[in-house]
Amino acid sequence: MSSPAHHTQLSSWVATTSGSVLVSLITLLMPMQAQAVPAFARQTGQNCVACHAGGQFPELTPYGRMFKMTGYTIGERTIPLSVMALASSSSIANAPADTVKNGTPILATASVFLAGKITDNFGAFTQITFDPYAVDNGDGSFSGHSNADNIDIRFANHIIGDKQDWIYGVSLNNNPSLTDPWNSAAAWMQYVPVPSPSSSQFIDGTAPYPGFASGGNIAGLNTYLYWNKTVYAEVGTYRTADRALSFMTAGVNPRTQLSGSNNPYWRLALSHEWGPHNLMLGTSGMVAHVYDDPTDTSDPASVGRFRNIGIDAQYQYILDPHTVTAQLAYMRTEQTYSDAVSAGQLNPGLSDTNIVTRAKLGYTYQAKYGGSLSLFNLTGSTNNQSDPATRGATYEAFYIPVQNVRIGAQYTRYSKYLGASTNYDGAGRNASDNNSMFLYVWFAY
Repeated sequence: MSSPAHHTQLSSWVATTSGSVLVSLITLLMPMQAQAVPAFARQTGQNCVACHAGGQFPELTPYGRMFKMTGYTIGERTIPLSVMALASSSSIANAPADTVKNGTPILATASVFLAGKITDNFGAFTQITFDPYAVDNGDGSFSGHSNADNIDIRFANHIIGDKQDWIYGVSLNNNPSLTDPWNSAAAWMQYVPVPSPSSSQFIDGTAPYPGFASGGNIAGLNTYLYWNKTVYAEVGTYRTADRALSFMTAGVNPRTQLSGSNNPYWRLALSHEWGPHNLMLGTSGMVAHVYDDPTDTSDPASVGRFRNIGIDAQYQYILDPHTVTAQLAYMRTEQTYSDAVSAGQLNPGLSDTNIVTRAKLGYTYQAKYGGSLSLFNLTGSTNNQSDPATRGATYEAFYIPVQNVRIGAQYTRYSKYLGASTNYDGAGRNASDNNSMFLYVWFAY
């Protein structure tokens, strides 16, 4: 699931001092979110490009979206097992001399998937990830452990009539927007590799990413409907994944504690397909009530509220040998502080608002050679927070020699960082000092 902090273009976001740059670099090395799952290809008998636009996972084609919405049940049952690994090297332009792993090739993460058809109406997508850098031991060394990653367990049904086409279903999952079939949604509008639930939460709105997932240890129950390949509607609610739901976040640090079960999520989208083209326009949102301290839920006055609303769009042109994809997302996040926090603030009673805009354009030739450009811009109020204004771009080139291997390079450039282009921390550090290069080799079987 999700977090901006794990990705090169986003990892430096929280760094305001040399020490935090070290933390940012470490987060680059942590688990990635699920990409193409070979178990699905074996189940359907289809090549990976049938589900993933130009092979550039995790972007889904219309067929891939249909496969997901019908509960991963298309095809015949097979052994539902896949594995994935990522090797990478990350470097920051102006990292402190004692920064560990800066530019060092490493095995960044490995995952096991149990994913596929259970019955004609039930299917699942489950991921367990091993993070070699889960714990910083404080002496330059790290300890690893495994954790539950993306989990999406579905019931779905597909009804086709003379003039009507209905897909409806229910999903038990551990991240808002993980269920979404379009790549402009919060959990999916990302580059490869992408973050996991063990990263910092999206819901705080302080990252250059249109996300509203609370990221970490939550679970939700959603119901959805897709009518005539035109109208998609989804509603759900989330709570802390405890007791019977604790398996959905096993091994994940309790970085988020939701208050109660009244944390609604919603999604509405209109889509249209014609020839090699398809287009979607949509909106989504969530209201979440979050405890200030995830380890202390005894005081109801320590519950703050995050309210998110977004608008997004996606376009795809898929006609061999060319694949063009474009996504645009706008997300507004309003944070209302808890009574306990507000009482000690400079401007008690005032909320803060962050607005994130992201755009991405990608091209793939022959499902082998590709590149993409992503632009991001964050602005926000400063009632009780420092200036979050950050702006930049990420450039990527990649090569897919075979369908289960991807080799890529990403470069992220910042033109503004935490409110300024130069000397943003008062100690002489410039936005460009956080520019970063990320090299990776991704493998799945």
